[in-house]
Amino acid sequence: MKVLVVGAGIAGPTLAFWLLRAGHEPVLVEQAPAPRRGGHLVDFWGAGFNVAERMGLVPELRRRGHRFTEARGVTSSGRTFASFEPSAVMRTDDRYVSIARSDLAAAIYEALDGRVETVFGDTVSALDDDGDRVHVTFASGHTREVDLVIGADGLHSRVRRLAFGPQERYEDRLGIVVSAFDVVGYGPRDELVAVMYAEVGFQLVRLSLPDNVTMFLITMRHAGDLPERDVDAQQHLLRAGLAGRGGETAGALEAMSAASSFYVDRVSQVRMPTWTRGRVGLVGDAAACPSLLAGQGSALAMIEAYVLAAELARSGGDHVAAFERYGARLAPFVRAKQDAARGLGLAFAPRNRVQLLIRNAAMTMMGLPGVADRVMGRSFHDTVELPAWTTSGSSI
Repeated sequence: MKVLVVGAGIAGPTLAFWLLRAGHEPVLVEQAPAPRRGGHLVDFWGAGFNVAERMGLVPELRRRGHRFTEARGVTSSGRTFASFEPSAVMRTDDRYVSIARSDLAAAIYEALDGRVETVFGDTVSALDDDGDRVHVTFASGHTREVDLVIGADGLHSRVRRLAFGPQERYEDRLGIVVSAFDVVGYGPRDELVAVMYAEVGFQLVRLSLPDNVTMFLITMRHAGDLPERDVDAQQHLLRAGLAGRGGETAGALEAMSAASSFYVDRVSQVRMPTWTRGRVGLVGDAAACPSLLAGQGSALAMIEAYVLAAELARSGGDHVAAFERYGARLAPFVRAKQDAARGLGLAFAPRNRVQLLIRNAAMTMMGLPGVADRVMGRSFHDTVELPAWTTSGSSI
């Protein structure tokens, strides 16, 4: 089958990799003119790590990624009040890595090794599913006919809007915005330590990375809209919302104007009754964004892409059966992740003084046995079993 995969982030290239393995002909299309840079750091573990391992990516992810030795909670004066090892919280010392989202995406895309046609600087503008084929019109005016279209184009998915309806129908905004940016030469530095500072309404995380690079991750309560494609307006919103805050907030905001990369977006979930319709399907954030609060959006995107490709391989071309099994296998698991994540907003942007006190108290105990399980709950556990890789009923 010829499968058009829209989006060359994490889910899209993962899906293309496995579709290619199954003998299909994937085509990637990406609206950006080149692979995207920037974005926040992700802690990558669990079943998503298992998918990466099956793709042979783990050595490269370890080369590009980082192993933070400490997560540290600090007061406005910089005094440490909480400290724990991330590996202890995740209950593994060798099957996780912290990696920039863009570096994870780049490693997956490079694993395609030029074997998949990729079109940058374009995206879909219309889809016509006649039951036998999907007739695709692109923003550039070009057209194609394909067997399937899979949207892997993120929270603001155009494929979802064209095939399922407006974004407002499925996006659940959680009242938080997230921003991540890199700066070079910022001080102070605490090598491979995540330094976390919070007040009511926001959290600031400083991550000291190799090569004198510092990444800041800001999560801030904000119920309104975000300026689109206007970096100056986006940075103004952050400065206005965080003016007069303590800790390193002022220094981070001052450094923001010289950032080498800058990312901002709403913290939202996507909740849909089904991820497929006719010959069109969705994976990753386009299908079921769990939000930054879940901490596993990238891993879930890889899991969904792998399972969809595995079901298509197993079905021998019967996309209806494959789509049905894809949703049945993953929907309960993903919705449980989403439900668990909703309660974690107090960790990223406490609403009030009580939530701030709860957050800080939980941080002081995170390194103790069993506490992380109680605090993070289902967000830390993958209860999904990855299907064996088969094609037309035979194991590969």
